[in-house]
Amino acid sequence: MGGTAADKAPGRPAAVGGTAADEASGRPAAVGGAAAGGPLGEWGTAPGRLTGVTIAAAGPARDHCCVDLQVVEQVAELGAWISEGGVVILSGAGLSTDSGIPDYRGPSGSARRSTPMTYQAFTRDPVARRRYWARSHLGWRTIGEAFPNDGHRAVAALQGCGVIDGIITQNVDGLHQAAGASGVVELHGNLTRIVCLDCGDLTAREALAARLDEANPAFDAAAVAINADGDAELDDTDLDRFTVVDCLSCGGMLKPDVVYFGETVPPERVSRSFALVGNARTLLVLGSSLTVMSGRRFVLRAVKEGIRVAIVNRGVTRGEPYAGLHIDAPLGIVLPHLAGETAGEMSAPIRI
Repeated sequence: MGGTAADKAPGRPAAVGGTAADEASGRPAAVGGAAAGGPLGEWGTAPGRLTGVTIAAAGPARDHCCVDLQVVEQVAELGAWISEGGVVILSGAGLSTDSGIPDYRGPSGSARRSTPMTYQAFTRDPVARRRYWARSHLGWRTIGEAFPNDGHRAVAALQGCGVIDGIITQNVDGLHQAAGASGVVELHGNLTRIVCLDCGDLTAREALAARLDEANPAFDAAAVAINADGDAELDDTDLDRFTVVDCLSCGGMLKPDVVYFGETVPPERVSRSFALVGNARTLLVLGSSLTVMSGRRFVLRAVKEGIRVAIVNRGVTRGEPYAGLHIDAPLGIVLPHLAGETAGEMSAPIRI
């Protein structure tokens, strides 16, 4: 389902919805990084606009008194590519870490400790399904409360400037849309939606969370860790006492509207993504190690068709041999700088 139709599907509450929602909730404009006036600057009230952005040094591992000239030059070159338009974004879990959602393999996250749920186990094994819902219900408390960060808002701002032709995401958190982006192709679905595997009915995750709370009033487990797919890690003793609920329409089996391991990405999402990449001038990969073929295939297609590839990611990536630009720098620093520069609102040179 990705794309515009998916954007309209029931899911994330209205309070999680970009800059206006941030102001209404009293939350700082930048989650996990800088409040207004902080080191990442200040976001304006109009969706997709930046005001007074000042880029500062980032990350405890870097010397805040120094400027990485190589990165500065790379960001300047990427800015020139973006200014030409025709950019297609391919985003991964690293883009959402500043929103408090861990990634899978990057320096801001760690490899998951448990085996991810497979479609076969979920549909065939009632015990595995019950244990999954216990973990996922707890994980939703983190994913569902996450707000877009400066990276998400910068992508939306670039789209508003007319230089982005499409956004493909491997993430299932819905934060691109919450930041104001539109027409997002959600390769792996969206955790804010629940689908019935029997009747196909789509419902909001918020509604299911309320039903699960009601069915499990004594469930007080604490997560050991939260994964980027919303699957929490719990002690086994907390899993077997969880009660699962079924579809209100037909009594069928409910599942998050996401693609599990062993499940195929819907062909229409793949074909739409390949079409976007094939018509792009630049494929810009954000926050993805490109470890799995689900995302890396679009980089390979771009290279095959002579389309330039740029990657902004912390740590190693399997796409580096194919990239004309590989920038190892914080997305929360680089993307707002590029958005502000593209909009003609940047007030200071980037410092990494």
